[in-house]
Amino acid sequence: MLITLSLCMIVKNEEKHLGRVLASAAPAADEIIIADTGSSDRTKDIARAWGARVFDVPWNDSFSDARNFSFSKASMDYCMWLDADDFLPPDSCRALMDLKETMPPQTHIVMLPYACGMEENGTPSLIYYRERIIKNHAGFIWCGPVHECIAPRGNIIYGSAVIEHHPQAGRDHTMRNLGIYEKAIKNGADLGPRDHFYYARELMAAGRFEAAIPRFIQVIYTPQAWKENRIEACKNLAECFLAQQQTGEALEALFKSFAFDTPRAEILCLLGDIFREMEDYPQAIYWYRRALECKEDPKSGAFIQKDCYGYYPCVCLCLCCHACNDLENAWRYHKKSGQWHTDTPEYLHNEAYFQTLP
Repeated sequence: MLITLSLCMIVKNEEKHLGRVLASAAPAADEIIIADTGSSDRTKDIARAWGARVFDVPWNDSFSDARNFSFSKASMDYCMWLDADDFLPPDSCRALMDLKETMPPQTHIVMLPYACGMEENGTPSLIYYRERIIKNHAGFIWCGPVHECIAPRGNIIYGSAVIEHHPQAGRDHTMRNLGIYEKAIKNGADLGPRDHFYYARELMAAGRFEAAIPRFIQVIYTPQAWKENRIEACKNLAECFLAQQQTGEALEALFKSFAFDTPRAEILCLLGDIFREMEDYPQAIYWYRRALECKEDPKSGAFIQKDCYGYYPCVCLCLCCHACNDLENAWRYHKKSGQWHTDTPEYLHNEAYFQTLP
């Protein structure tokens, strides 16, 4: 059974990017819905050129309201959301079209991988699954003023079509997002655990570590908070402490994450970094080796830093073993790092160094 798909987007002044994302996704869409929140450039003209239905939506400091509006205008079986600075590679577009032909009609949510932080060679440094395709008229509602989400429920499947995120260089939404959160708080909004988590992350991104710390602690000690947010909050809390040279507190925060699930490579690598910075190389080696034992679980919903599961701990183990005069293992870990990358500055520097040795 071939399902139909509405591509739903909210935009404002995106003339530089909108054509690219629509060109990449339009072949898979049966309908394009554009909710424009106040563009003063050619955004709406570009959208109409792609056959989109364009609606003007007054901006009220709520991304959820705008997304819910865009979904309300959809007439197809399912709604798919994208941002203007997203991109659907050709292979992903084909996978999406195949999915439309094979997807069970009782499906409620399709989770698709979201690739962010793209490296120069085109590989993502961060990848996680998002609720990307949602059954229309099934009672799903976007929640949260910023970093909005739909709580997945019902019949959920995982697809292979990767959505790439390519934010414009120099464009930083931190202050905008902070303003939205702080206005909501001033107006008496009751932030839930997820919003507390993302508010803390925005505070951290703005360098307001003292303000972020109690917010992260609140998330960590809130049983109703999602497990992955609590684990990530431990890592982010440690990063705030490290920014303030509070190493002991950072270590405590990282070890606290072990209470929520088996250790994650991202946490273990940061532990290794702390001990390497302290020149406690045996401890650093221990934690980097534990990181190499971890397996990625992209369906967990966590922020997966792919290099923490191979390349990065190998490079750091090379450095630590070299510092311990263990050249044999330093060389071994250097060669192992090449299983993931052979074109990075670190790899090339180490390769040149080892070539000088007898």
